[in-house]
Amino acid sequence: MAADYRHEAPELIRDFLQYHETIRNHSVRTVDAYYVDLRLFFRYIKWDHGLVPQDTPFEEILIDDVDLDFIRAIKKADIYNFLSWLSRDRPGKKQPGLGVAARARKLVSVRSFFSYLELKRNLLAVNPAADIDPPRLRKSLPVYLTEPDAEKLLDAVHGPYAERDFCMLLLLLSCGMRVSELVGLDITDITDETVRVLGKGNKERILYLNPACRQAIADYLAVRDGTNVLQKDKNALFLSRNHRRVSVDTVENLVKKASLTAGLDAKRYSPHKLRHTAATLMLQNGVDVRTLQEVLGHESLNTTQIYTHIDNDGLRTAARANPIGKYKKKRE
Repeated sequence: MAADYRHEAPELIRDFLQYHETIRNHSVRTVDAYYVDLRLFFRYIKWDHGLVPQDTPFEEILIDDVDLDFIRAIKKADIYNFLSWLSRDRPGKKQPGLGVAARARKLVSVRSFFSYLELKRNLLAVNPAADIDPPRLRKSLPVYLTEPDAEKLLDAVHGPYAERDFCMLLLLLSCGMRVSELVGLDITDITDETVRVLGKGNKERILYLNPACRQAIADYLAVRDGTNVLQKDKNALFLSRNHRRVSVDTVENLVKKASLTAGLDAKRYSPHKLRHTAATLMLQNGVDVRTLQEVLGHESLNTTQIYTHIDNDGLRTAARANPIGKYKKKRE
């Protein structure tokens, strides 16, 4: 669990996080992630500049004394050094270097913080993070299940929580929800034909349920209604064996277990891969990319368009159109 910034963060960082939570309306999870990233960054700056005793464990470096003078002394080179440090293995701490995507996310937090101080608070004359480009991400096509393999995954669900597990997998494969959206569903989010999903940035969207999903929800609710639900989780749609809202870990373990039972590569698939599967199958079966953008809750169309490269009739037509494709090797 992320540390509580309200008690641990110095004033400027606390103000920045409260701005994101109250004005930008970012989720608590996003705000906590910002704090963890900034805490790591300022711990590094203090360690790298020799501002703490050498024998101080890195995780115990305090940042409660970080103030405006300290922040103003940070240079662009410090941020580059931080990114380089993140990429290196740290054998003594048994921590591998972070990948490109993880380093890019931490840079977003640092850039956002300095931008807030410069543009929203007018506290910085020079923003050291302004022109720092994020690490270049390698573009790769999303991993997804074929329709027959998706059916194998659904058929692999058994056990005492079969109705619940089948329903969760079917919603992921049909609606393309994020796993956090799935576990966050309440009973009141379900109507006869729709489900209300709370996505990133607390943005709501309405998704229509196909007949299979409606039946799966009905079958699960028939079992759930006899459950003695804890008061704090009484509205949660999906419940654990302890009668609490299911966790992300529960769904991830379910996908791994069902993949193994179905004879699929369990290391290859995760709840997010089921989201990719839903998007791919919809696109392959006639859903246009802008509608898919709304279904997935993508803010940018560019994010959605990656799926158009998976099974694109236009690309197939282009390959057939090249006359060299009709060439036949002459026999000697």
